[in-house]
Amino acid sequence: MDIIKVEDLCFDYETRDEDGKLIDKSTALKNVNLTVPEGQFLAILGHNGCGKSTLAKHLNGILTPTSGTVTVNGIDTSDEDRIFDVRQTVGMVFQNPDNQLVATIVEEDVAFAPENLGVPPEEIRTRVDNALKQVDMYEFREHAPHQLSGGQKQRIAIAGIIAMQPRCIVMDEPTAMLDPKGRREVMKTIKRLNKEQGITVILITHYMDEAAQADRVVVMDKGAVLMDDVPGKIFARAEELRAVGLDVPQVTELCGFLRKNGVKISPEIIFEEECAKAISELSLKKKTADFSDKTAAVKKTEASPEIAGLRDLTYKYSIGTPFEKTAVDNVSLSVGKGEFVGIIGHTGSGKSTLIQHLNGLIKPTSGTVLVDGKNIWGKGVNIRDIRFKVGIVFQYSEHQLFEETVAKDIAYGPKNMGLSEEEIKQRVESAAESMGISHLLEKSPFELSGGQQRRVALAGVLAMDPDVLILDEPAAGLDPKGRDKILGLIKQYHESHEKTILLVSHSMEDIVKFATKVLVMNKGGVFCYDETDRVFERTDELVSIGLDVPQITRLSHKLKALGIDIGNDIYTTERAARRLLTLI
Repeated sequence: MDIIKVEDLCFDYETRDEDGKLIDKSTALKNVNLTVPEGQFLAILGHNGCGKSTLAKHLNGILTPTSGTVTVNGIDTSDEDRIFDVRQTVGMVFQNPDNQLVATIVEEDVAFAPENLGVPPEEIRTRVDNALKQVDMYEFREHAPHQLSGGQKQRIAIAGIIAMQPRCIVMDEPTAMLDPKGRREVMKTIKRLNKEQGITVILITHYMDEAAQADRVVVMDKGAVLMDDVPGKIFARAEELRAVGLDVPQVTELCGFLRKNGVKISPEIIFEEECAKAISELSLKKKTADFSDKTAAVKKTEASPEIAGLRDLTYKYSIGTPFEKTAVDNVSLSVGKGEFVGIIGHTGSGKSTLIQHLNGLIKPTSGTVLVDGKNIWGKGVNIRDIRFKVGIVFQYSEHQLFEETVAKDIAYGPKNMGLSEEEIKQRVESAAESMGISHLLEKSPFELSGGQQRRVALAGVLAMDPDVLILDEPAAGLDPKGRDKILGLIKQYHESHEKTILLVSHSMEDIVKFATKVLVMNKGGVFCYDETDRVFERTDELVSIGLDVPQITRLSHKLKALGIDIGNDIYTTERAARRLLTLI
């Protein structure tokens, strides 16, 4: 039985003046046809702006069609008299759990929706307990939501929907803001709800590995359905996916490399287990790869003078209160001039608190922060000058945009530095060129796409020409094409200007692509700080502290267990392919 049926759905966003006159119209969905059988796990992929979220909002009547129909359990979502029934059938979970949590105690939050539905108190108690058990959060029922991790908060948001007892849950990028551990927790919950409880799940995601776990994948582009099939067949169409700004799992990419070199291997492989099995069944000349590429594969960095450093740094929140917490604990590290350092760690490990010390946004409880060899809190040091030397770009940096034009927004920082008009103009043009937005200077930043806005915000920091650029999740929420574009531009800027870059990210794939050194934070301390190769050799240890490693790294470990050694330093598909080709 189909729980959702979408027929010839079209939807236009319209802007009207005070008199109701149409000013602007943009088509978000056009002729979408989709049926979702009850009990299915469906993933929806697509680049930013392709219509995924707009479609999701039609599935429980938040939006209604301009033309066409959406029916939920046989009810037309345009029927205002039945919208209550529609929303009881289809629940929505959004990207940021903080936007959905309303109470001060977990169990009260989960009870909020059933109370508003008029469910009797005894049944509410039962529903809340069952919902919390289903998401493995029952033991936290009396906790305050704000004291939970991101993954725990998202599971509470899901529990709140489960307590409504919907037959279908639509999740719009529920893991976008989570660390690897949080993502695993939420995906485990999603699969349990689907397989054990029979709840239909529609998951919108930018993570290919999440879509690979679904029963079916729909790919959207320009407001329409472009592909609709099982995951293996979808990801086998790698070139078509890349053409619309998407990507494929690393093992699928690896198989593509091998096929181009004459190796007969299935194009529909999406998991490391099946990839390892397929490779083990090939006719191999030997079992150990040629490692002669090892030293050439990674650019080694010469020891360079320290540009920023921490000595015995400790920072505590809410000192002297019951909520006192040590966020950074006795951390010492040195960052060399011109280095590209990746910073990883689970949510709450101290990453964001650490980086905010480097330009004086927060003052250490104890210890020293050094920039160019000077204690930034020492006598005679102007903290304002430090902030011009060390620039920070925060997550969702587009929220910082406020000027009428892109050029004015980029110029804001240089103006506050007291530079001449000529120098400001030069810096604006240079920063815009570095971010690939020179053609957008006279446009309003609010007319741009999310990825373009992110680049404008970055350009605003680059225009101040900092010696150290710190980026906190700069690609969060972007589709694969937008992510690769912005990180590629940052890498180009690093190489052409020889600036020091610190990149905070939850994506191990991004870190290994760009960073030459990696700082791993755990429980407020430094777990390790070393060259990228050496850090990702410690796969089991990283997983044990709530992190992850690239899928291709996990594949290399599975191959080794099967007697095929391609090395412990595998974290890119190119390197894995080179090593494997020496065996075939």
